[in-house]
Amino acid sequence: MSSLILLRRLKVENANAIAGMTYGFPAITHFLGFAHALSRHLTKSQGLRIDGCAVVSHEQQVHAHTSGRDYQFSLTRNPLTREAKTASFNEEGRMHMTVSLLLECHGEIPNGEYGLRDLADYLAQICPTLRLAGGIIVSVSDISVMAMPTTDRDMSRLKWQLMPGFALRDRSRWLTEHHQRLLESNPDATLLDAWLDFAALKIQAEIPEQGDIQEGDPTTWRHVPKPQPGYLVPLMTGYQRISECYAPGVVANARDACTPFAFTEAVYGVGEWCGLHRIASLNDIFWRYHTTESGYYCQGADAPLVSEHQNQKD
Repeated sequence: MSSLILLRRLKVENANAIAGMTYGFPAITHFLGFAHALSRHLTKSQGLRIDGCAVVSHEQQVHAHTSGRDYQFSLTRNPLTREAKTASFNEEGRMHMTVSLLLECHGEIPNGEYGLRDLADYLAQICPTLRLAGGIIVSVSDISVMAMPTTDRDMSRLKWQLMPGFALRDRSRWLTEHHQRLLESNPDATLLDAWLDFAALKIQAEIPEQGDIQEGDPTTWRHVPKPQPGYLVPLMTGYQRISECYAPGVVANARDACTPFAFTEAVYGVGEWCGLHRIASLNDIFWRYHTTESGYYCQGADAPLVSEHQNQKD
């Protein structure tokens, strides 16, 4: 039996805005990590388990400034060292954001409506104690537990509570399809080439119809559209193992000497920010973990097979 947990309008301060080679919004792995941490609390206390997680963004503010061309993160160096000098640090991008999370909850909730209210009250106590994307949850507008919407009326009522907002969908299948098209014209094309077509902003000079171009001739530059329409963004969607799995304590300076260790690299995909009016089913925006012996991946309902996704890496 599945229920829906709605964490409506979480305000998060100083969340991590850098995810691998991308920046501007936390990686989807942050949100599934938050759902997993919350699931561990519910499993221990309520016997419930959280599986899917959907992300709806309402507002975001990246801590950066610009001189008109390049952007730089707004950072501080505190506290000072013992010599009253500024300490060295790794650059970290931070942001404030307001998001709503939809969580797919599995398990039986006893006592009917009273049980739903008790679970919502419990979540109201637990959520502020957790970190979301490294940021602090300063407020939650509302927490509710309900049955999964089964009719268009129920879905419309749910979307009305989340507006205005944009939901993040998994479009990594488009990346696989675009790569196959590139291979038809260029057998040496890689998944990185296909991914850059989605991630990079490109301009191209128009070629005259007669095709006779001389050095120094004026030309017109035009924007090269992305392979698919929509508000498409590059995403970091998981990690893949690039070494053997070492026994606990074998690798020096590992964070945990009691857990097997492996070196990993980031896995990337493509996402799309969709207006809520375009969402017909919650399954379209739910993200879930998919694990293999070589890594774990965050995927949506329309994601390619894991065997295909394993090659979408840095």
